[in-house]
Amino acid sequence: MIKLGMKELVSAAQGEVASRTPQEVMNLQGKGEIVLVDVRDGHELQRDGTIPGAIHASRGMLELHVDPNSPAFKEVFGEDKEFVFYCASGGRSALAAQTVQRMGLPRVSFLSGGVKAWREMGGTMSPVDI
Repeated sequence: MIKLGMKELVSAAQGEVASRTPQEVMNLQGKGEIVLVDVRDGHELQRDGTIPGAIHASRGMLELHVDPNSPAFKEVFGEDKEFVFYCASGGRSALAAQTVQRMGLPRVSFLSGGVKAWREMGGTMSPVDI
């Protein structure tokens, strides 16, 4: 039997990592201060698109993309910026941000409410070809 369920894990992550509202992210977009990181699966990107300017680092490969000693390292994670992780509703992105914060990435947050909240605030999505 499991000792901690998904809700408890997400709640703990949300308590450890900073969050950004969709409005905050919209205000920071295009200023060169943040990197939006979409951690959703490929089929979600194809179906729903992605926030314009975001990079993709699926939750399943995230640690490999962040670790500079990994052959799958993405150089963007070496930049001195805040990384704002997002998913469909905020749970996976909170877990992702918590993980990379524990790995030592200094400036991380997650988009509160994810793509759902982004769209509700009038945020746009761009189509993705995978």
